Amino acid sequence: MPAMIARVLGDGFRVFFLSAGLFGLFAGGAWGVWLTTQTGLVDYEYPTYAMSPPMWHAHEMIFGYATAALGGFLLTAVPNWTGTPEARAQFIVIAAGIWLAGRIAMWFSGALPPGLVAVFDLAFVPILAAKIASQLIRRPKPQNMIFLLLLSYFWIANLLTHLDWMGMTGGSLDIGLRVGLLTLCSMIAILGGRITPAFTRNAMKRAGEPEAAWPVSVAALDKASMGLALLLPLSVFLFGLGKIAGGMAVALGITQILRMSRWRARWAIRQPILVALHLGLGMLALGLVLWGVAVLGIGSEIGALHVLGIGCVGGMTLAVMSRAALGHSGRALVAPPPMAVAYGLMASAAILRWVGSVTDQGYLVMMLVSDGLWISAIVLYLITMWPALTGPRIAS
Repeated sequence: MPAMIARVLGDGFRVFFLSAGLFGLFAGGAWGVWLTTQTGLVDYEYPTYAMSPPMWHAHEMIFGYATAALGGFLLTAVPNWTGTPEARAQFIVIAAGIWLAGRIAMWFSGALPPGLVAVFDLAFVPILAAKIASQLIRRPKPQNMIFLLLLSYFWIANLLTHLDWMGMTGGSLDIGLRVGLLTLCSMIAILGGRITPAFTRNAMKRAGEPEAAWPVSVAALDKASMGLALLLPLSVFLFGLGKIAGGMAVALGITQILRMSRWRARWAIRQPILVALHLGLGMLALGLVLWGVAVLGIGSEIGALHVLGIGCVGGMTLAVMSRAALGHSGRALVAPPPMAVAYGLMASAAILRWVGSVTDQGYLVMMLVSDGLWISAIVLYLITMWPALTGPRIAS
């Protein structure tokens, strides 16, 4: 046991990918309990929140679960981008402790001063940003430095939610939650646009496919996607939910569809660990179009947000965390069957949640089933990836 704990706390991907899974399971379970109370079959109240359960749920999925996954990815990827040493165990322990303190403060926010809750919850992202900035500055490539800008967006979005809860602003909660989610989607558009065609190309090359069949990236589309990804969260922050944000979201979604059309998704179907990346980015494109037209007055905005939150963020985090866990622990980059099922369950949860939001009947039931699919996907992830996240690295 001591050796396992030392391994988990010694690698950023281990501690944060494990934390994301465990917290995703906890948060999904807590949300399911609250939803069950709405049926009238269970009588239970959450006395610990300072905010309503739906707002706690939205905040913690964005700034709790996704932040852990983001931390694990950046602490692992940035050293590879820059050729710098990975974070030391002491930093990882401190950073993980600060992230956990934020989750505890949010859970018990009803019993704590709101300013103290904000301090605990807002502390993690600046520490993460400072660490990766010290590495990125060694090789300051613009395509990598932009993640510091996106982390700034993300932190400001979280600040807006706390300012609203502290009574210092009016209405900034809704904007903060949306800017936070859209910033995650922007990161996924940029990162996914790099790794998905690259990983697919590498797999096709290993399989002996001719070069003419490999994925193709179009520079103009890549630049348009990056520009729109950087501007979309900013437009919501500056101008709110209106025609500018809606138009940008639709444009980014269509741009993403055009990019993906050249990435050989049909070939990737034979490898679940690859198709999960394509599926997550497909949910990004679909969710952006649905959200954009909803902001313009057509369809359910809440439903579209869940396509982005569950399908894109949930799906891509499972895809990236499982791949990184396997690769960095010396295991073959082949998704075990339960993990492949988890990818499908996450996408199904997103679609069902959207369907529930645009129908008049069975809304609560569909929410409960969608939550159950989320929980099932996270459970399969934890069980399947447990050896990779907690066990010793396999020598090649």
